[in-house]
Amino acid sequence: MSQQKSDHGLDTLLELDGLIMVVDAAGKHWVKFVVKKVAPSPERPHGLSYSLTLHDETGARLVGFDNAHPVRTGSGPGKKTMKPHDHQHRIRTVKPYDYSDAATLLTTFWAEVDAVLQEKGVL
Repeated sequence: MSQQKSDHGLDTLLELDGLIMVVDAAGKHWVKFVVKKVAPSPERPHGLSYSLTLHDETGARLVGFDNAHPVRTGSGPGKKTMKPHDHQHRIRTVKPYDYSDAATLLTTFWAEVDAVLQEKGVL
């Protein structure tokens, strides 16, 4: 019998579902959380469907962590679709994200949000 790893931050992550939060004093940047428990599958072995995003005043996504679609890697005609769905968006780039637990996902997401807002001179 296999024992599933305990995910201590999972309840916190699930409680954020549906939350939209302004993250700058000018009210121009906001984050949105969509988090649902789903049946574990090869695409979502952790049993979560999630989207954590930072947007600017136009609604453009600046940062995102999600598992809504497979990630394409490489460039040109040799570009390949990877099976894992967990990935992160940063401005115009997408790369695989190695999900380990909910607390790490939240910590990594907020670190990227802070970094992008600092780069843009918002913080």
